Amino acid sequence: MPHTISVYRWELRKLIAQKRTYLGLAAATIAPTIFVMALALQNGAPNDVPFGQYVRDTGLAAPLVLLTFGSIWLFPLIASLVAGDIVASEDGNGTLKTILTRSVTRGQLFAAKVGAAITYALLALVAMAVVSITEATIAWGFNPITSLSGTTVSAWRGLLLVIASLGVYALPLFAITTIGVLLSTVTRNSAGAVVGALMVALLMQLIGILPGVGGIKPYLLTTQFDAWHGFLRTPIDWAPITRGGWVSAIYALVALAAAYLVFLRRDVAGG
Repeated sequence: MPHTISVYRWELRKLIAQKRTYLGLAAATIAPTIFVMALALQNGAPNDVPFGQYVRDTGLAAPLVLLTFGSIWLFPLIASLVAGDIVASEDGNGTLKTILTRSVTRGQLFAAKVGAAITYALLALVAMAVVSITEATIAWGFNPITSLSGTTVSAWRGLLLVIASLGVYALPLFAITTIGVLLSTVTRNSAGAVVGALMVALLMQLIGILPGVGGIKPYLLTTQFDAWHGFLRTPIDWAPITRGGWVSAIYALVALAAAYLVFLRRDVAGG
């Protein structure tokens, strides 16, 4: 029987062979390029978002600004592109039965698919960060950054804080990925699952800006996309970071448990 790692590698090879894989990665790399070029060609700055006023002071500010913009629809969409398709495509192609007759258990296959979808979301996030830091540093230099508390942070410490921020930002992104997997498993329709996962994220954002919802806003999944702000305060504010971790984990675990139960009961005898 193949090891789960081997099944995971099979899933990664499938992603490499699919065109939609490159659509998301292209968006993750083109967006920061457009952002940096636009700033280089004009005088304005996105002063209404965290670190927007510092984008021309240091290359470290660009990825942080893009994290805010990307949480609205870009990264939820990128994650959903693969997560929403990763199970449904097998149904559409009638290949689940073939895969499960190759001494692969349903648990192994499910874990491999979830792992591949999460890997893809992480890769897109890292691609955005690498491109934006590189291009913004070329344009404006690798300089100290001003924290949200108004203190100056050295460039190298700032880089470590940016990396830590990406790690926290990835948690709700992974949770949205698992919601995409759930919808992909339940609906058996790639397009429906992709759009559905994106709509879930957009709906939570809408709920978050409605009046009178202050009590539930801290527990919305999309609110956790701002948890990384805690790393850019002096001293570090661990409260939003900790909350972002356990709230994202709850969403992800519930989605994965539901998706796994449906996947275990899936009738694949017909295809």
